[in-house]
Amino acid sequence: MTNQAPPLVEYDAADDPVLVAALRRESACWYVDDLRRLGWLAGSERAAQWADLANRFTPELRTHDRYGNRIDEVDFHPSWHALMDVAVREGLAGAPWASTRPGAHVARAAGLHVWSMAEQGHTCPVSMTYAVIPALRAEPELAATYEKLLTSQVYDPGLRPPASKLGLIAGMAMTEKQGGSDVRVNTTTATEHPDGGYRLRGHKWFTSAPMSDLFLVLAQAPGGLSCFLVPRVLPDGSRNTFRIQRLKDKLGNRSNASAEPEFDDTVGWLVGQEGRGVRTIIEMVALTRFDSALGSAAGTRAALIQALHHAHHRAAFGALLVDKPLMRNVLADLAVESEAATTLVMRLAGAIDRSVRGDADERAFARLGTALAKFWICKRQPAFVAEALECLGGNGYAEESAMPRLYREAPLNGIWEGAGNVNALDVLRALAREPAARAAYDAELERAAGGDVRLDLAVASVRAEIAGIESLSPDDLEFGARALVERMALVLQGSLLVRHAPAAVADTFCATRLGTCGGRAFGTLPRGTDTAAILARVPPATRP
Repeated sequence: MTNQAPPLVEYDAADDPVLVAALRRESACWYVDDLRRLGWLAGSERAAQWADLANRFTPELRTHDRYGNRIDEVDFHPSWHALMDVAVREGLAGAPWASTRPGAHVARAAGLHVWSMAEQGHTCPVSMTYAVIPALRAEPELAATYEKLLTSQVYDPGLRPPASKLGLIAGMAMTEKQGGSDVRVNTTTATEHPDGGYRLRGHKWFTSAPMSDLFLVLAQAPGGLSCFLVPRVLPDGSRNTFRIQRLKDKLGNRSNASAEPEFDDTVGWLVGQEGRGVRTIIEMVALTRFDSALGSAAGTRAALIQALHHAHHRAAFGALLVDKPLMRNVLADLAVESEAATTLVMRLAGAIDRSVRGDADERAFARLGTALAKFWICKRQPAFVAEALECLGGNGYAEESAMPRLYREAPLNGIWEGAGNVNALDVLRALAREPAARAAYDAELERAAGGDVRLDLAVASVRAEIAGIESLSPDDLEFGARALVERMALVLQGSLLVRHAPAAVADTFCATRLGTCGGRAFGTLPRGTDTAAILARVPPATRP
């Protein structure tokens, strides 16, 4: 066998100078050794097999047991449970909320970035378990009962009374078929019960990880749309009514079950105040949106490593692909995009960590920065993965390469937790209503002032556009939302790279994303680009 790349296994997926440098900047240098250990597992043949099997043998719904009793259980392949066990054990779910160590949320973000490179479907319940904690704290009594188990580093699958388990997994049920993202038109009702709880009746359209122990659910109470905690199993051991009508047959994310549950006299406990359901659950949504951006950054990195690995071993027209100037242009362009994405999400991880510890400015920055990252990084992932797949040619189109799975996963994060339009409108809302978020964003850009003339010009243009939004009609403002959000995201990435990336990376980004060089397709970097310095930033794939 000649001129074929060997399998990309038994490598350190955390051998990433961008990620390691971010850990040091964001007060989590203490995590580097653990990250590298996790990186070797993520890059192992064992993890690759788990990922393949979990997606080949997809979840199966069992609505009834052999006696005809309604059980509404979903069976997963053992590989799914192996992936989940690692994620929870390594503290990638709720564990940071139980830590007082500075950088705990940064470490968790870096670990999830690395581990999700192995397989992303299982990270959906991992993310929701992480994100549920601040929302649940709106009801201190419920938080006191369940938070310790949600922050546990023990994966304990199976439907049993929550208090009897060693660790819990959480989910959310928001959307309905008549409204989707417009949750205010939800029709599921919640009626107060003499026992102090509520009884829910209705349906949900897209509820992932249906074997989770607890769900935050939106329903219409007498006081308006409200948030409820709904357990799969009640404290007395009886099954709560959670009828799974079917599992979705999805484009990707196939290892993860997504269901249509129906509630019928289903027990739920109010979280927060009646009529404040969106405000309560938005704490959870903000963090799952961050994880969507983080997942897209990880997905681009995984695709880039595959493409570079192939190029270092595959020859064409008399030389290795990686030595062909046009292929180097493509690969370097992808590497710049990947570095920009990782740098932004890790800056946001630092902001989240500091905001948890009471930094109001960082909380304001995370508010706007998360919406920008969710829009832009998730929007770039599908084109990025398609280009990386093309680097492998027909070899990348075969399922054995794992590239088809990365390609099918690529659009998901852009849809999950609000598609592009929803996040673009969220940015407009923050600019109009939250001056602290606007000021924090502007202050972040100011830190790179004078570092690159192209960045300075782009920042001035964005500032002028933001200042002028008040003079626009609502229709004109909304019509141009995506263009504004795109530019805001790009100048934010540029400001971070000018401050933290090597000159070759920052200069190339500013020239092609903010300046007039480069084109719309990947692989259109200008002549003279230092591709060697850029590609040296992707170590696992640069070693033949």
